[in-house]
This record gives sequence, structure tokens and C-alpha cells, in this order.
Amino acid sequence: MLCDESHSMLEDYKVWGLKKFMGREYMGISRVTYIISEAGLIEKVYEKVATKSHAKDILEDLEIK
Repeated sequence: MLCDESHSMLEDYKVWGLKKFMGREYMGISRVTYIISEAGLIEKVYEKVATKSHAKDILEDLEIK
């Protein structure tokens, strides 16, 4: 687990920002998944995460079954 109290890495990955829920605005973490290669390169970004199928979607994209 990663601790990023300053939000610097969250901001680098553009996942820290304004959120809205039931008319209330607040700062929070967006649900985004990055696939990062062994070389440290971002291979794919999932900006819209469907929680029910997300793991399956990733495994299919990685061709792991």
C-alpha cells in the first residue's frame, strides 16, 4: 500500500481532483487503473472503471485466462 499524504503522485497520475456526490463537492481520488510495463512505461489507462467487470477486462487485455 502506498502512502501519499502530499498527493504529489496522485497529482502526477491525474487522479486527485474535485469530486461531486449528492450535491456536495470535495477533493478526492478518482478510480483509474494504469497498466505499467516492466520498463516503467504506461501501457494502458482505464479512466472509466466498471467495478463488476474491471478485473476481467484487465485480464482479457493482458491475455491472461
